[in-house]
Amino acid sequence: MTGVFRPFRLSCLGILLSFAVSAAAQVGHPAKGSWTGYYGPNDSDQQRFRLLLDWTGSEITGVINPGRRAISLDKVELDYSNWMMTLEAEIPVEGGTAHFVVTGKLENLGSWTNRMYSGTYTLGSESGEFWLSLN
Repeated sequence: MTGVFRPFRLSCLGILLSFAVSAAAQVGHPAKGSWTGYYGPNDSDQQRFRLLLDWTGSEITGVINPGRRAISLDKVELDYSNWMMTLEAEIPVEGGTAHFVVTGKLENLGSWTNRMYSGTYTLGSESGEFWLSLN
């Protein structure tokens, strides 16, 4: 009787393993997702912004403030040894554009609800701090 149940057990194990593999694949890259937060030169002058990042298998791509006025990121670098990430884009400002550089650390990588990306930025001649949380 045990021999009859062996193929059934093996097929059940295979099904369970396929669920585990597909669940792990949905987690994706730690930087991937929709991020929301603020940047500014001081606590009283803060600008809200959204960041949408995607992992294409070999690189991180994304946009700032997705929607009609989305700004594509020109460059994204991630140092996996310390999880420091730098984003660069040309941002429209009054009278033209300004180079926007954001450099910070990804933190709480194992958390689904408390993942953070924070550090410093420069926008033309302005500089300050930023923080983003994963939505």
